[in-house]
Amino acid sequence: MPKPNPRHPNYPIPSGDVLRARGWRQEGLLRLLENVLSVGEDPDNLIVYAALGKAARNWAAHRAIVKALTEMDEDQTLIIQSGKPVGLLKTHAKAPLVIMANCNIVGQWAKAEVFYELQRKGLICWGGLTAGAWQYIGSQGVIQGTYEIFMRIAEKRFGGSLAGRFILTAGLGGMGGAQPLAGRMAGAAILCVDIDPARAAARKAVGYLEHVAPDLDTALSVIDEAVKEKRATSIGLVGNAAEIYPEIARRGIVPDIVTDQTSAHDLVYGYVPKGMSLDQVKGLRDDGQGQLMAASRASIVEHVSAMLEFQRQGAEVFDNGNLIRTQAREGGVANAFDIPIFTEAYLRPLFARAIGPFRWMALSGAESDIARIDDLVLEMFPDNGIVTNWIRLARDNVPFEGLPARIAWLGHGERTALALAVNRLVAAGELKGPVAFSRDHLDAGAMAHPNIMTERMKDGSDAIADWPLLDAMLLSSSMADLVVIHSGGGGYAGYMTSCGVTLVADGTADGAERLEHALTNDTSLGVIRYADAGYDESLDEIAKKGIGYVTVG
Repeated sequence: MPKPNPRHPNYPIPSGDVLRARGWRQEGLLRLLENVLSVGEDPDNLIVYAALGKAARNWAAHRAIVKALTEMDEDQTLIIQSGKPVGLLKTHAKAPLVIMANCNIVGQWAKAEVFYELQRKGLICWGGLTAGAWQYIGSQGVIQGTYEIFMRIAEKRFGGSLAGRFILTAGLGGMGGAQPLAGRMAGAAILCVDIDPARAAARKAVGYLEHVAPDLDTALSVIDEAVKEKRATSIGLVGNAAEIYPEIARRGIVPDIVTDQTSAHDLVYGYVPKGMSLDQVKGLRDDGQGQLMAASRASIVEHVSAMLEFQRQGAEVFDNGNLIRTQAREGGVANAFDIPIFTEAYLRPLFARAIGPFRWMALSGAESDIARIDDLVLEMFPDNGIVTNWIRLARDNVPFEGLPARIAWLGHGERTALALAVNRLVAAGELKGPVAFSRDHLDAGAMAHPNIMTERMKDGSDAIADWPLLDAMLLSSSMADLVVIHSGGGGYAGYMTSCGVTLVADGTADGAERLEHALTNDTSLGVIRYADAGYDESLDEIAKKGIGYVTVG
């Protein structure tokens, strides 16, 4: 039976051992679709996160997807085009069950205004990254990555510790909501600004925020006290970052770390300009898009100018992947890209070895399954400090949202080994049900985004989108259960291409074959992508692990 969901009572959390589909592979994907709505921001409108990232194009499409998943056999493949099922075709039992493509627009037409027009016509929807691919697991899905960024900064700038350090950020939505807990887990005092009081309340309710301050003076006072005591804490403040950041700078206060994760990538449905209420913005989304985009970009100019001022004063400032620098530059801030992107600044050596955010979800709904896998991870990777540290921290600090799930940064070989070990646990009856594995789209071979993942590549290959397309074809050839190609980003058009994958560890020999081929080949391609760009870490990984890299010349 499904579990009650206090946050969204009409969207219970899937659980139990009763199947509605003809097998656990289909049932697993169905439960993941249900799960992204159970943890989503606005499930009544199918919105999972980021203002417009949707699980399906509309409710008719959603019902058709559910019907297909419950009725299809394992030798069929469901084809989904921008959130709408368009075909259920006979393939074979080792083919993907679901292949999808979301928001892919031909290059010359890949512009925000074209996307919005296609959306109004009901021809397309934005799948985000893990939203439309049914892989979102709540804020936990990005929390370790945010934590690792903070810890890399601690190593780079602050002697390995953020105790007594002040982090300023904004955005408490489905992606940014991970920031307050990640900052507190890293030992810092973190202030998170968001314009929507409901978001702040939601993060406090699940334990991601410790306090919501009534005003800026109170928030800064609490932060100052925590910094002096070297006490980790997280404070939320309802307000507009484009007003709050400049005001903090005007007061001469310089945080140690500054970033932002508002929905700056979308100037219509995401970012809220200063001086406008949420209701005013909603009223302009249909007939006043041009006005709203101009106001949002002007607001971002002030927002980023304050971030640059903090940087000039010595703060560690970085772009957290929401295109805020890009919007500011288009608004006239010529030096917006003096702010580095987090991937290049802190995480590229990990990605060059295909180490990235890998996740697993207990399809049974049993928290005990995740606890057992936690133990397994600690047993299997005792020398991997990043992973063992994270698992122990997550156990104590990270609440489950929706299906019990975990995420950890694992690399080539490690992902395959863990998934195969879990598959054996399922086969032996040591878990209450199968387990689904996926990874973030922000992964070594899975994303081309010249302002995020692939900015300033060593060989200049930033904008080449062949790699995620190759990844999707390779994963389909490797028997993955779900394979997706997404595009979008700024205004949900034109800024990136990515590939997502899901596999179900159902305890069968066929499941083991799928896991071994798909996960191994996925990370192999990731290492090859960086080796091809000239990264020494990738070449070292190839030499140590025998990855089949073909050299030319």
